[in-house]
Amino acid sequence: MVDVLGHLGMALLWLAPVWYFVDHRRTAALVVAGGFWFGMLPDIDLPLSVWVPGIHHHGVLHTVLAATAFAVLLGPLVGLVFARIGERTDPTWFYAAAQERATGIGVITVFVTGVAHVFADMLSAPDVSTRIEPLWPVVKGPVVMMDVLWYQSWWATWGLFVLGVTVNVAAWYLTDGPAESAVGAATE
Repeated sequence: MVDVLGHLGMALLWLAPVWYFVDHRRTAALVVAGGFWFGMLPDIDLPLSVWVPGIHHHGVLHTVLAATAFAVLLGPLVGLVFARIGERTDPTWFYAAAQERATGIGVITVFVTGVAHVFADMLSAPDVSTRIEPLWPVVKGPVVMMDVLWYQSWWATWGLFVLGVTVNVAAWYLTDGPAESAVGAATE
């Protein structure tokens, strides 16, 4: 298991394609900046395990099923927040077409970051931690034993975070945002 920064870095990496699927560069920036924090959501099982019997770290909340449930429950709210932030700050940050798709963008953002967290744990958890069962309840037990990163490896943690930030900064500069000029021209 990588540490917090590693999970956030993995979420940033998995969110990087948003730069090529969202028509507006500033909207992509908002989705990445607001969404990568959900990369820590599966670790809600740590505090819950103290209060709820049967919940343990790397258990049911570290599955694709849980990522889907989080996305369905929290995604529409996240999309609404993205749309509201865009309305209040600058309409070009979350332009009209994206506001219509805000719910879907929120759902996808929460889902992708949740699965990114599970994947990061699959890369490093099997050696000393509870094994990850990402496809539970369909497949019981671990799907693939990857164990390619040392448990709580500082270089993997920082490497994933730096790589995630670097990829997204590069995407900001490499996407020219043709929709930006069209939106800007329409408002002038």
